[in-house]
Formats: sequence, C-alpha cells, structure tokens
Amino acid sequence: MSTHQRQYSALDHLLFNIDTGVRTLLGAPQTTERKNPAEAQPESDLSEADKKLSGRLMRINHAGEVSAQGLYQGQALTAKLPHIREQMERSAQEENDHLDWCATRCQELGTHVSLLSPLWYLGSLTIGAIAGRAGDKWSLGFVSETEHQVVRHLDSHLQQMSAEDLKSRAILEQMKEDELHHAVIAEDAGGASLPAAVRAAMKLSSQVMTRSAYYL
Repeated sequence: MSTHQRQYSALDHLLFNIDTGVRTLLGAPQTTERKNPAEAQPESDLSEADKKLSGRLMRINHAGEVSAQGLYQGQALTAKLPHIREQMERSAQEENDHLDWCATRCQELGTHVSLLSPLWYLGSLTIGAIAGRAGDKWSLGFVSETEHQVVRHLDSHLQQMSAEDLKSRAILEQMKEDELHHAVIAEDAGGASLPAAVRAAMKLSSQVMTRSAYYL
C-alpha cells in the first residue's frame, strides 16, 4: 500500500518503518516490478578465488543496501514535507530491488549476507532520522552524497571483480545506474551540498562498514 494515498499519523509511519526494518533484515523486502538483471546472464565457471572475492564484494553491497533502507526509513520518520517523503518512495523501493538481487547472488555464490546487518540498519536509521530533523535540504543532501559514494564503491568493485562473473557485474551495473539517478532526484528536490567535514565522516563510516562486511 502506498503511503501517499491518504494522510498517515506519526504512529502509522513508525509502524511502516518497523515493517520495513523486519522485511529488510529477514530477507523479504517489498520490491518493484523489475527483473533481476543477472537472470539474463549465464553462470560462469569461476575459479574458487574469483568466486570467493565476488561473494565478499556482493556481501558488502548487500550491507550497503541494508544501510540504504535504514537511511531512507529514518528520513521518512522525520521529513518535514510530505512531498519529500513521496519523492523518496520510489528510490527506496529500487534500493529494495538491489537488496534482493545482492542477497540472491550471495546465495548463488555460496556465501552469507553480513552477520552485522542489524547494526548497519539501526545505525543508518539513526543517521537518517538525525538528517531529517536537520531539515529536508540537508536530508536530501545526505542522500545525494551517500549515493555518489556508493557509485564510487561500485566502480571499485567492478574493477576488482572477475570479468567473467557476468551475473554479479550485471547487478552492479544496474545498481550504479540507479544510484546515480537517485542522487539526481535528491538534488533536484532541493538537496544541499554537505560540508567537507560531514562528507569525510561519511566516507570513514563507509570504510568501517566495508571492511567489516568483507569478512562478516
């Protein structure tokens, strides 16, 4: 059910967020109509080393998508303008596609998603709520900067990953396209450029998550 069909109370939005959090962490996100881009690609005969590397990189990306859901949901709790919440709704749904695709690929590669997923979700939920409280322009600026940092991570992963892993690469390429689009949406909606110190802190936080999810 779309939350813009009628006016919802703060309690309603809280319950929506709890539902989204449970779905995110239990692997049952509400996705869009889009197909997994990996389905159109053949499974490659990867070496054990390449398969292990791909699995770890996809686990990192899954952790990033868990964080993205926390960020969007935290902002939804505190966004001051209803239309901001609506503009972000489609982006959040597409992030759920990424979440589902990454989880599926992790399973195919014989690995697990991050054991620290609850930590990534709750941490990002808190950050998103704080950003929302700071004002919609800062909240949207936070989304834009986050998406640009994610794109840089995806570029790095595509460089590291075996060229023969067509399924994983197809997922990452589509994710990259979507993330750039989400950044533009946030900027067009009025997102402000964040101070350099905030961007640096976000980068450091991302590095901690990336290194942890690589192993856990």
